[in-house]
Amino acid sequence: MLNGFMQQTFLQNRILDYLIFIAVFLVSVFVIQIFKIIILKRLKKWAEKTNTAIDDLLIHIIEKTLLPLLYFGVFYLSTRCLTLNSFLKKGIDALGIVLLTAFGVYFLIKIINYALENYWLKKRKDVTKERNIKTIMPIVKITIWGLGIIFLLNNLGFKISAVIAGLGIGGVAVALAAQAILGDLFSYFAILFDRPFEIGDFIIIDDYLGTVEHIGIKTTRIRSLGGEQLVLSNTDLTSSRLRNYKRMGKRRVIFRLGVTYEASLEQLKEIPTTIRDIVKSIDDTVFDRAHFFSYGDFSLIFEIVYYIVGRDYNKYMNIQQEINFKIKEEFEKRAIEFAYPTQTLYLNKTNKTE
Repeated sequence: MLNGFMQQTFLQNRILDYLIFIAVFLVSVFVIQIFKIIILKRLKKWAEKTNTAIDDLLIHIIEKTLLPLLYFGVFYLSTRCLTLNSFLKKGIDALGIVLLTAFGVYFLIKIINYALENYWLKKRKDVTKERNIKTIMPIVKITIWGLGIIFLLNNLGFKISAVIAGLGIGGVAVALAAQAILGDLFSYFAILFDRPFEIGDFIIIDDYLGTVEHIGIKTTRIRSLGGEQLVLSNTDLTSSRLRNYKRMGKRRVIFRLGVTYEASLEQLKEIPTTIRDIVKSIDDTVFDRAHFFSYGDFSLIFEIVYYIVGRDYNKYMNIQQEINFKIKEEFEKRAIEFAYPTQTLYLNKTNKTE
């Protein structure tokens, strides 16, 4: 009697087939629960003791991605014990493809985000880079989700080749129309990864100079010395010759001064030594050279080169000012006169005899 009951058919399946389906599903779920409670719990404790973050990420992905897929997988395998109509079978297959795509996209986004935060940031806090990651991650997510949707539609049986071809033609038209915008976008990525400058850097581009305040997808904003904000396109920045003064370890200073032609040879020979002693007496300076450079139109020209340790502009101006004061003081002691544009007229009187 029990055997006859088990052989009864309901919706193209025997009652025995339904019992087998339920048994396979429950046993599989039980195995997954054992894995979750025992093995995964131990893996979590082990990951907490390690210094790396990759194991924590993998366990998080297993919990959020692999376990849900396993539950669906055992359900899908259990349905193999049943005879399903074509509509229901296609629905289960479609649900599997949807879940596989969604969890695959989630997995890729997590891995990329982890790579950017831990390897690009190099495990140190950087406000600029963190802000850049927040800017770039939405673009990455949109791209991955777009590819995932294309994969999903293709596996669901939609003929998307014609759609992609149409999008390709339309994409060319859009690219031509938005060439400047796309150029600024690619330049933004060049700035982001190549890092010719960062927020807070003092830079000079052609005739513009100032401190970088914001690096956007299309434009970069610079606060000039006059106080106004300069908005430059990223394409202009990547195609221009740019000088970044914040990354300057030391500043090379070259200046010239002139003395009158009336200075004696002994005074001229004293000048390089005097200037050398002045520069060396000032902190954070490295003397390079001081030479009698050339004969000018109205002066004897000396050229001096030295280095300032540091990149601060105010520091440079303070040191140069101190050097100028001391040169003036020493020249006055030695009766050496600075030259300035003068013109001497010599008159030669000729006596004529009549």
